[in-house]
This record gives sequence, C-alpha cells and structure tokens, in this order.
Amino acid sequence: MDKSILSQASQHEERNILAEVCNLAAARDDVIDLSVGDPNFATPLPIVEAATERAKKGHTHYTAAMGMPELREAIAEYYQKLGVPAKAAQVMVTVGAEHALLLALYALLDPGDEVLIAEPCFSPYAAQVKLAGGVPVMVAMDPEAGFAIDPAKLEAALTDKTKAIIVNSPNNPTGAVLDQEAAQGLGQLAIDHNLILLTDEIYADFQMPGHHYYPLAKEAPDNTVTISGMSKSFAMTGWRLGWLVGPKYLADATAAVNENVAYTAPTISQDAALYALEHHDELFAPLVAAFQERLTYLQTALGALPNHAVNPVGGSIYAFLDIRKTGLSSEQYATRLLNQTGILVVPGLAFGKGGDGFVRVAATQPMATLKEAVAKWQSFDPQKED
Repeated sequence: MDKSILSQASQHEERNILAEVCNLAAARDDVIDLSVGDPNFATPLPIVEAATERAKKGHTHYTAAMGMPELREAIAEYYQKLGVPAKAAQVMVTVGAEHALLLALYALLDPGDEVLIAEPCFSPYAAQVKLAGGVPVMVAMDPEAGFAIDPAKLEAALTDKTKAIIVNSPNNPTGAVLDQEAAQGLGQLAIDHNLILLTDEIYADFQMPGHHYYPLAKEAPDNTVTISGMSKSFAMTGWRLGWLVGPKYLADATAAVNENVAYTAPTISQDAALYALEHHDELFAPLVAAFQERLTYLQTALGALPNHAVNPVGGSIYAFLDIRKTGLSSEQYATRLLNQTGILVVPGLAFGKGGDGFVRVAATQPMATLKEAVAKWQSFDPQKED
C-alpha cells in the first residue's frame, strides 16, 4: 500500500513555504531565526500560577462546549469596552485562532462558495477555505499604498458566489493597520452585499505609536466574525486558546461543528485566559513596549541598507522588508541571506503572489540578537550567487 490510498488533495498537496522555512530552522543550529511568529517571552508567571492553582483544585474536567461561561463573559466585556456590542452568547472559545477560523468556514460554506482574501496574508487562510469546500479568491493589495486594505479592490472581485471576506489587521506579514475609513467601507460592503467579514485581529494589541486598534465589528456587527486569541498578547502560543465572536446563530453553528472536532478548548488554558483578560492592561503592556522598540529599530536599520526599504509598520510583530530593488525574488533573497549570514527570514511569496519582492522579518528575538543580525546583514551581498 502507498499514498495512492490518500485523498487526491493529500496526494497532491500544495507547496507550503512556511513549513519549509520551519524545517530549515530545525535542521541547522547556526541560525538567527527571524522567521517564527512566536514571541521569545515566557508566559507571564501570574497567568501560569493562576491556571496551575485552578488545576490543583480539580478544575481539570470538560467545560461547557462553547467555553467556560465566565471566560465567554470576559471576552464579550473586552469587546464591549472597545465599542462592539458583543454578548457572551456570541462567543465561541476555541483551540487557537486558526481553529476558530476553520470552524467558522465549515459553518458558512457550501461547495463552490467563494471567499475573498486580502493578500499578502497568512497562508492558512486559503488552505482552510479549501478544506471547508470553498474557493479562495486572492485580492492583491497595493504595495505602493503600504498594502492597506482597499474595500474598492475587494468589491471589484465580488461575484454571485462570494459569501465572505477574510481580512487581517494588524496584518501578518505587512504590518498594515486597518483605519476607520477602510473599516467603514468594509462594513458597508458587507451590509450591501449580504456578506460575512471574517476578521483576524490576533495582533490587535500590537500597535505602533500613532496607530490605534479599530475593531471591524464596530461597523457591521451583524456581518462580522472576529477571530482572536491569547497567543501573541500574552506570549501564550503553546496554550492554544482562541475565540470567535459573531452573530449568535453563527457562534452556535460553529459549536455544532466543533462537537465533531475537538468538543471544547483545554480547561487549564481557559483558566489561564480568564486570568489574563482580567489583568489585560498590566500584563500585555511590557510585551507591546518591547515589540515597539524592536520594530522601530528594524525599520530604521534595515531600511538603511542599500536597495532595501521597509513597508511602513503600523502594527503586528513583523517588518516586511522590500527587496525589489535587488532584482531577486523573495525566495532567492531568503536563500542567499541564509547561506551567507545564517539569518532565516520568510520569503514574501509564502503570503501569496502579492508578497513576492518582500521578506518577512519577525521581531521575536531579543534586541541583542536583532542587532547581531543587522550587523551580519550589512555585509550581505544579494548579488553574490550561492
């Protein structure tokens, strides 16, 4: 027996550049890894202790399928403070943000339904649309406009099969941040065409000075599903705790899907999330300050390299380095950079065709490591063939 017994999709799996980068990182011990989106910080100790104490007291059983009631209430209150009319009944707690998006897509899509995706974007978006039976339609944003989300471009791509739009702000990989005008345009677009907006706001807390988080659900709450979680703001990637907030009928539908997938998120992770949200402002602030410092440094230092520029960073934990003037593709550039300097970055092509000509640089290493990387970068010759 061989792989011919697998599904056609599994036999002819599409290339995953992000996975290839991860494999490169694992295969070498001399790498300065600026590819991974995992903050180098440990989860704040008070979060760990609070979850551990609850576990010691026996809180280790299943919770309600949609999540602990008190956690769902805390998530709803978080959005209420931001002007979103969210209620606990609209919250579904999940095993990370990716799980939340996949459940929403399974609940929404019939075979052949189209989902517009603003590109460059996190590559699992398109893969998840396909898993759910839909058709991803990539809509490239303009690099000369900083890859800002343009509602007009999305509207031009609509067909009678379009059911949803996926956007991400602050954006991974570009660092672009949705402003109020664009949010209003997207909201009106969804209302006018009876669409669902799937908005990934996992980097919401990571805004650079002068930028502010604007929840898309403020504009079209009945048409918006907000995806987020604990991974970035509280350095809790390994806890796998996310959520979605949307219309109650859709939240209920995702719970029904999840009955056949994971049933409920880990109890200890829900307890950790509850404590973190109750102490949000004091716990996330040090991480945000550290990333602001790192990104400010990278934006200046990398932007000063000959034939390089940095896409304006409004938020997230990444810098999107413009290498178009080197004449190399993003894969050529990333390969030569790794071979010459040991610095590992992600080719922009991993985030869609619109990302080629750029590489993503994660600010997930300490400042000392970033400075070491920049020093090596300064001696890098993009024109030197391997």
